[in-house]
Amino acid sequence: MLRVVPFEQGSASMKQRLGGKGANLAEMTKVGLPVPPGFTITTDVCRAYYAAGGQLPDGLFEETMTAMRGLEEAKGERFGDPSKPLLVSVRSGSVTSMPGMMDTILNLGLSDETVEGLARATGDARFAYDCYRRLIQMFGNVVFDLESFHFEFLLQRAKQRLGIEQDHQMTADAWSALIDEYKAVIVKHTGLSFPQQAEEQLKLAIEAVFRSWNNHRARIYRSIHHIPDEQGTAVNIQSMVFGNMGADCGTGVVFTRNPSTGENVLYGEFLMNAQGEDVVAGVRTPMPIAKLEEEQPEVYKQLVSAAMKLERHYRDMQDIEFTVEKGKLYLLQTRNGKRTAQAAVQLAVVFVKEGTITKEEAIQRIEPFHLDQLLHRAIDPASRPDVLAAGLPASPGAATGQAVFDADTAEAWSRAGKKVILVRSETTPEDIHGVLAAEGVLTSRGGMTSHAAVVARGMGKPCVCGCEPIRLRDRAFEVAAADKVTATIAEGEWISIDGATGRVIRGVVQLREPEMTAELEELLGWADDIRRLQVYTNADTPEDAVKARGFGAEGIGLCRTEHMFMSPDRMPVVRGMILADTPEERASALAQLLPMQQGDFEGIFRAMEGLPVTIRLLDPPLHEFLPNVEELAVQHAQMMLQQAADSAERQQVEKLLRKVRSLHEMNPMLGTRGCRLGLIHPEIYEMQVEAIFRAALQCLNEQIDVRPDIMIPLVGHAAELKLMRELVDRVAAEVLGEQQHALHYRVGTMIEVPRAAITAGSIANHADFFSFGTNDLTQMTLGYSRDDAEGKFLSHYVESKLLPSNPFQVLDREGVGMLIRWAAEQGKAVKPQLKTGVCGEHGGDKESIFFCHAEGLDYVSCSPYRVPLARIAAAQAALALGDAPPVRPAEPVQSA
Repeated sequence: MLRVVPFEQGSASMKQRLGGKGANLAEMTKVGLPVPPGFTITTDVCRAYYAAGGQLPDGLFEETMTAMRGLEEAKGERFGDPSKPLLVSVRSGSVTSMPGMMDTILNLGLSDETVEGLARATGDARFAYDCYRRLIQMFGNVVFDLESFHFEFLLQRAKQRLGIEQDHQMTADAWSALIDEYKAVIVKHTGLSFPQQAEEQLKLAIEAVFRSWNNHRARIYRSIHHIPDEQGTAVNIQSMVFGNMGADCGTGVVFTRNPSTGENVLYGEFLMNAQGEDVVAGVRTPMPIAKLEEEQPEVYKQLVSAAMKLERHYRDMQDIEFTVEKGKLYLLQTRNGKRTAQAAVQLAVVFVKEGTITKEEAIQRIEPFHLDQLLHRAIDPASRPDVLAAGLPASPGAATGQAVFDADTAEAWSRAGKKVILVRSETTPEDIHGVLAAEGVLTSRGGMTSHAAVVARGMGKPCVCGCEPIRLRDRAFEVAAADKVTATIAEGEWISIDGATGRVIRGVVQLREPEMTAELEELLGWADDIRRLQVYTNADTPEDAVKARGFGAEGIGLCRTEHMFMSPDRMPVVRGMILADTPEERASALAQLLPMQQGDFEGIFRAMEGLPVTIRLLDPPLHEFLPNVEELAVQHAQMMLQQAADSAERQQVEKLLRKVRSLHEMNPMLGTRGCRLGLIHPEIYEMQVEAIFRAALQCLNEQIDVRPDIMIPLVGHAAELKLMRELVDRVAAEVLGEQQHALHYRVGTMIEVPRAAITAGSIANHADFFSFGTNDLTQMTLGYSRDDAEGKFLSHYVESKLLPSNPFQVLDREGVGMLIRWAAEQGKAVKPQLKTGVCGEHGGDKESIFFCHAEGLDYVSCSPYRVPLARIAAAQAALALGDAPPVRPAEPVQSA
């Protein structure tokens, strides 16, 4: 099997071996588009490189040089030849697109000798030395691992000395002097000289690109996007074309449609007299692609034609890198374009209506987590923000946070619970951990396709780029207008950004919650036609229920009644119930809580009319409703020192402290909570059940269709559920009386204790439904306290591959999943009509939803904002397992 594949011998079908970039370069070559010749070293070699402890496989470099001979023939140039040198780029190319995460080296093959040959061949010494200094800088950074600031400092100093601002104003002599400084920096920091032999440069560059597969930013990106480490990267070696040879040269990036909105317009940017890295690195603010029609009308026409051809070929929006050399267009890369969630939905629907793809393909193209992004918050239109400046609206959404100026601070402050906005002149791939931690990103330079913009869009973070009025200073930025400073924002001050308009705003702004779009509604309708799993929501208030129903929830899978007790007006009553010394005192407190609970349930029943509402009776231990024992002890001690011994207030604190200590448990999660609380204090559950049925009765009288499901939490023994069900049925008969026949209610349990899963057959005798509480079931099955695990060892386990992912986010199929499978099978063997579903956080996770579908569960339940995600994921699960029903074709788009 070939380890080195020329572009003309590859194809898009070889993506797993050639990587995305190599496969697409091969495909573009095959269809006759203007692609500079080159070849790809496969991902097999990357895996072999790591298996050999960081050594290239035997014979690989000889095969590479054989392929180089082919490039020499195609170009009529020779690699390392001083008279007519062949120059190449060396680029990474992973199977899954990872923009900016790995490394690139341009102009490889230049040396002290060949730079003179390039100057003679082109008649442009300034251009030749510019290319050489770029090579040395990239080589120093990628191969010798030197920070870019070592070189950038010298470049800025040279420009200041010469009184110029732009790279193209540098003369050949100025570049030559800078090259000597660059080479001296490498020797100073590494003890090594920049290699003068082209073959040595190539070997070191290939090894460096393979090493970059495991650099810090690439590992973080793979972790975020769940990309397997074993994929590896290919290396693409391609003959250079130059966008920095003069005024008739340039480089740019173009999307075949707007990646932020999905609008059918050519979208992108370009720079004249520049190399490609200048655009994506954001070191210069580029021009919009429409201006290219004025600068180079024939090139623009060719670019439009190629872009449309590629979109039709790949049946998707394309992200294309191009270079113009002496008026001739070259395509350097195409890939399916990264897009915002809004654009993803818009494009999926439009491509279906254009007849490009099917509805099923449209559903499969949506990344469910993008739907979280689509539901972006925006600045309330009624607000009057203090706008400091405006930049480019690079990624939609609005965010508020404290300004920070480096990625490490952003990460540290975020871990401390602070909301931050990362402010940079431009971001680099090394900043990815700061972008991940920040609420949003603001840069003073760069355009809509800069690193900051691409990464922020991929993460769904608001981003404003190229905000030129801001000037970064030491731990602050100034805002300037007409060379006058109008404002200064220091680190830690609050700012807001609007990624939809590019505005930068002083202070905190009021944000408005997002709304469903017509395109998303249509896409979700297609998903509903395909999926089998029902999608419920976790909602504790009528407001949450209304929101979830608006997102398409088909019921409530978890209503946590304890959340209804937390409001300031109810907490004193709840505490009175807990602190009661006599049954009469407790009954009095419960009587006060009863109408409050009844009102809650009435609101929820009205919001979910005609849909099931699963209500979990009180679950947490009672001490959680009381003050912290340590704070109470301190307060009591202070009172002892400051007040009289018989102080009424001190006696009240003493009573509260005694009660809190009496309720204290060494491990409350495994203590007196859930059904155990209901068995010891049945009057609490009786009050809640009475409130439920009173609310149901009131709604029935209003002709509202009510469908309550009453969930008994933390059952581990069938006897517990038997007694609790008897309590529910008894109270139902007392409250409903003759109307009991008019209300269909169900009683079930939350399976969250391993013993309940193992003995599910016995428990099913007393249950109408099983709701798998996967949060606690995961804790008890793995023996992990979530709070302790996620704060201490769990990230190490995931990073070390001891666990494939965080089991509190993605269901542990081999452990927790086996318990769910067993319990569902055993329960349905006793009661074939037993309803089963998941109501933990996993109900909104794509992989977990796939598991639930495969195991034949009836529903998943998730937070309101994740309902659209779950609807899409449930449809994708049906399509992936091949049991989706056929979907009728979409109505075609009417031509203009």
